[in-house]
Amino acid sequence: MPFQIALSGLDAASTELEVTGHNIANATTNGFKQARTEFSDVYAASIQDSSSTASGRGVKVSRIAQQFSQGTVEFTSNAFDLAINGEGLFAVKDNSGALTYTRAGAYSLDREGNVVNAEGKYLQGFPATENGGVVSFNTGSLTNISVPATSGEPFASTNVDVGLNLDSGIAGIDTAAPGYAFDRTDPTTFTNSTATTIYDSLGTPYTMTMYFVKDANAVGSWDVHAYVTDPATGISAEFLNADTLQFNSAGGITSPANGQITLAGFDTAFAGGAASSGGEFGVKDQMAGTFNNSIVLDFSTTSQYGSSFSVNDLTQDGYTAGQLSGVDIDEKGVVFARFTNGQSQALAQVALAKFKNQQGLKQSGNTSWEDTFKAGDVQYAQAGTSGLGLIQSGALENSNVDIADQLVAMITAQRNYQANAQVISTADAITQTVINIR
Repeated sequence: MPFQIALSGLDAASTELEVTGHNIANATTNGFKQARTEFSDVYAASIQDSSSTASGRGVKVSRIAQQFSQGTVEFTSNAFDLAINGEGLFAVKDNSGALTYTRAGAYSLDREGNVVNAEGKYLQGFPATENGGVVSFNTGSLTNISVPATSGEPFASTNVDVGLNLDSGIAGIDTAAPGYAFDRTDPTTFTNSTATTIYDSLGTPYTMTMYFVKDANAVGSWDVHAYVTDPATGISAEFLNADTLQFNSAGGITSPANGQITLAGFDTAFAGGAASSGGEFGVKDQMAGTFNNSIVLDFSTTSQYGSSFSVNDLTQDGYTAGQLSGVDIDEKGVVFARFTNGQSQALAQVALAKFKNQQGLKQSGNTSWEDTFKAGDVQYAQAGTSGLGLIQSGALENSNVDIADQLVAMITAQRNYQANAQVISTADAITQTVINIR
């Protein structure tokens, strides 16, 4: 019997050495989680045996337990390198549709623009949907995260924020004088001017110039003229003729009440919106593809103070088409495509998986695990929610193996192996003594 007990000790020590060697071999493997060998003693006893005198029958390996402690995070220059700070696992899918889970976050794009790991498995995420400019994610379904090679769509200008200060102290122009007529080519017929670029629905840029005339016949009154220039022909069309801005004694705008003036008539002036491209101005509902052919000039932040003319804000909401210039992934795992027109588009959100019993997962190689009954049902959620960690783009999680601890464990396993071998040697000597009895 001592032989069998010692043999079980040799097997256990050998298994511990294997686990330790596996840990050391993967000390530089990204996302690797070290394992720990757990033992339990063996007793073979019957009802008639006395527990106070029953001897043990050796040792067995009860479990090789994964240790899911956090590894250190190392920063890289690849935006598709992802590390999880906290709980959670990435979900990846192979061509057969089978899902596995991993902490290894070294991803890249394949030839079709899918985000994949070194084995070609597709990183899973929640698809993005946009409704009325609000982006949401369908957390009820998973999809392969991909980056399209298409260009960013243009958006027609609908609103221009015009934040100016019109000088209250400057001399006005007598607009009622005989022979006076506004002429944008004659600086003596207007007080100030400024210009901005607007876009039609095809992303074609147009120059819109606004002219301001301080009326000497009315206190705090300014006439506004607006022209839009067709880039193809160089022809300018007048869209606003002497609409009035009125200010009170405190320099605030009082008319129009909401500070907004609407430019309309693009169909007539540019034969369908834009003579050069056939596009439309003033998107009413871009998702539905309908247009109202008008642009709102919002002067609500414009003032009339006793200081020189200044342009404090001149922004509009349109933009031209753009080419893909890069990809960003934020801490919530949202994947944004950046375009050369300064716009960005949310493509998807990286999904994180969690299990009630992570140690119940089955190792499947390539630093990944498969779900099992012991692990419990998988739950998918967004980073930073449901107790899950955050995602760091441009970083990789290193192995959580501590080399010093593993070297000590290796020495301990070696001593255990030697000690069990000595038991066999001693048992052999005793057996030989019995055999030699005459």
